[in-house]
Amino acid sequence: MSEYKVIEQRGLWLDEMEVGAVYRHAPGRTITEADNTWFTAVTMNTQALHLDAAFAATEPFGQRLVNSMFTLATLIGLSVSQLTQGTIVGNLGFSEVSFPAPLFHGDTLYAETTIVDKRESKSRPGQGIVTLEHRGYNQHGTLVAKAVRQTMMFMSSHASEKE
Repeated sequence: MSEYKVIEQRGLWLDEMEVGAVYRHAPGRTITEADNTWFTAVTMNTQALHLDAAFAATEPFGQRLVNSMFTLATLIGLSVSQLTQGTIVGNLGFSEVSFPAPLFHGDTLYAETTIVDKRESKSRPGQGIVTLEHRGYNQHGTLVAKAVRQTMMFMSSHASEKE
């Protein structure tokens, strides 16, 4: 047994979340061509805008676009260690997803999350529903993705139940 206090990294419990609080997640994530090509291929998305540089060059943005599902997954992923690592019961769903500007190879995605709403569950003691608004920005501060989702979260009493 260590003589030092052990602190385990985790997200926030439901009762630690404050409605209106904005969490800026670090670090950002620079998106590479390999990320985009791998994700597009592994998800069976054959959209030429993601895979075919010659084709994409003839389209309105003049280059390949980062797969929006990769952008969404990375946006949510950037929030995990700060908000939901080990404290989430499960993802309930998304009520809004938008991509107001494109993300390109070499762009860096930065994320922040606002706690929009929270309430204790009526049917699941020790748990509650949180509404999160995730926003992703590129390195120029341009909003490239927004997602509103609901999650079922544990309350802090869950930690003592595990001991």
